[in-house]
Amino acid sequence: MNKVKLDLCIIGGGMITHDLILPSAYHLQRLGVVGGISVCALNNAPLRNLRDDAEIKEAFPGQSFTPYPSFDEPADKMFPNLANEVLSRMKPRQAVIVAVPDQFHYGMVMQALKCDQHVLCVKPLVLKHEQAVEIEKLALEKGLFVGVEYHKRFDRRALLARRQYRQGHFGNFTMGEAKMIEPYYYRFSNFQNWFTTDQTDPFVYVGCHYVDLVYFITGLKPVELSVSGIKGKFPNGKEGYMWANGRVRYENGAILSVIDGLGYPDAGAGSNDQCLVMYCEGEGKSALIQHDDQYRGVRHCYLEPIGCAGSYYNYVSPDFYRLAPWDGEGFMPMGYGYDSIAANLENMQKIESAVQNRESAESLNIRRRMIKETDDRGIIATPANSSINELVVEAARLSILHDGDWAQIVYGDKPHVQVRAKN
Repeated sequence: MNKVKLDLCIIGGGMITHDLILPSAYHLQRLGVVGGISVCALNNAPLRNLRDDAEIKEAFPGQSFTPYPSFDEPADKMFPNLANEVLSRMKPRQAVIVAVPDQFHYGMVMQALKCDQHVLCVKPLVLKHEQAVEIEKLALEKGLFVGVEYHKRFDRRALLARRQYRQGHFGNFTMGEAKMIEPYYYRFSNFQNWFTTDQTDPFVYVGCHYVDLVYFITGLKPVELSVSGIKGKFPNGKEGYMWANGRVRYENGAILSVIDGLGYPDAGAGSNDQCLVMYCEGEGKSALIQHDDQYRGVRHCYLEPIGCAGSYYNYVSPDFYRLAPWDGEGFMPMGYGYDSIAANLENMQKIESAVQNRESAESLNIRRRMIKETDDRGIIATPANSSINELVVEAARLSILHDGDWAQIVYGDKPHVQVRAKN
């Protein structure tokens, strides 16, 4: 079977596109998964930054993307409808990566599906469960794959923990703690324009990684949660939740405490602070899963500061994403961040390669079957196997806007969230 190349359009030219998505796409282009690459943003200022980045140019010599808007446009000229125009001009059943602020995911993912495109969306997929269900139904109806970029599912530690937990080696998850504190300098980025109290908070933005990870490992559904936040001002004066603390209760009674924020010291040794500890119980004994995710046993001290924060002494984790030498030109991305993007785009390629020269009805049936198989395997996050996260997001927003009141997740025919009645 000949493998087809999929043209890729990345919607959003911000931090995650620079740090992970575009380098991953360039390497997948080398490997024959991706064909042409385009990047679309509101204006071309971030696109120029991507084009001119010295590290990207060194790692991927000779590779480039088509910018929307073009580089010739004034840097401050905005194109709010350009993404929809670009999507409408794409050939059917290519690939789109949605990397825009959380509150715009739903509209952009739906637009991509209506334009007959496979989609990978950065987490969380959407902010409401009913929207995730709507996306799942439309995608399956059209035979289009939708993936969600919960890259921690591809961490080898998480995959090992999932297998061993489900083999019964840990007993039952009972009590845990997770933490993800992102760098302080995020406050000076474009975050200050969208990371506002009325839209999102650190628990929703990064805490969702660990809520998904516990579900991924154990299969246990969250049933209620309480999230409290601490507000602060961005440099532009807008108010946001800079810190959040959540407690998540699972269907077996287990509790996970989650601490998140935009406040890891810029001069700190790590690029962030993140970890997961899960205590489990069995018959007459207990067990432990502990992932110290920001420190993987490698420490560097440089002659001069390097990296975004510019610190001398660094915990250098190669596990999420790093550029490294390989048997080819430039450098290659490695780590579970790259593995996650590769798995999603390779899955789209596998689907389209399987239906080459098939009649439309047969093609649709094959694509639907392959999408269902991915849903059932549960490794790649999809709307069908990760939409409990949308319920968690809804409950988190309900709780944090009610000063930490407990919000319940009600499953059944019409899953929804509600504030828990006070005694």
